[in-house]
Amino acid sequence: MPLRIEDTFRSALRNQNGKAGRPLAGMWVCSGSPLIAELCAGSGLDWLLVDAEHSPNGLESILAQLQAIHGYPVHTLVRPPVNDTVVIKQYLDLGVQNLLVPMVNSVAEAEAAVAATRYPPHGVRGVGSALARAARWNRVPDYLARASETVSVTVQVESTSAVEAVEDILKVDGVDAIFVGPSDLAASMGLLGQQEHPEVRAAVEHCLAAAKAAGKPAGVNAFNPATARHYLAAGADFILVGADVALLARGSEALAAEYITPAGDTPASY
Repeated sequence: MPLRIEDTFRSALRNQNGKAGRPLAGMWVCSGSPLIAELCAGSGLDWLLVDAEHSPNGLESILAQLQAIHGYPVHTLVRPPVNDTVVIKQYLDLGVQNLLVPMVNSVAEAEAAVAATRYPPHGVRGVGSALARAARWNRVPDYLARASETVSVTVQVESTSAVEAVEDILKVDGVDAIFVGPSDLAASMGLLGQQEHPEVRAAVEHCLAAAKAAGKPAGVNAFNPATARHYLAAGADFILVGADVALLARGSEALAAEYITPAGDTPASY
């Protein structure tokens, strides 16, 4: 039975001024749990980022989360732990359609990320569609010829060298969008833990402006609501505004603060 592949995040970004009419809001999915991923998929957010760089996610858990999220009206991006041809090949064969590639600091690294998603002669992706969920085990017609149409590539700008090269990174054919990571960017600027520093904000805004000038979408990570609104006003096309693990951590802490009385205090009456 012939099957079709869902539209990519690239398509969603291109259409945001049409159907959505606004920047796209998303959240991190870091727990490694398919149940939590499905819970987040039904939230009404536009997109999810399943993270394997700083979270306990391997191939099996990513596959399970893709299956759990499938069918919900949300776009799923997956961040590999490294910009590596073999890792990206495995992710694509699992059925990952939208990649967020971390630590892309130069044109050469951006070109390598794109090449990893393309079959020869346009890239270096290994051919294994008959064995792969990506092609639904060769049930997707003309998958090999159309594979690049089913994949979007967003590269992460999160260092001073990347900011300096951002205009050239944006020119790389096959880079669909950039995503700015203020935490690592602040660290590379000698401002570890100071994502709100004016110099960090200025660097983020420089990247947003460069993307606008290049005609490509740009996103940013911003958990602080005031900062998120600031970057949206500065032209961010998509944004991450929370994470499953952070929501659970802060929510459980709030319960403890509400119901556990510190030693020596008078218990509340319930």
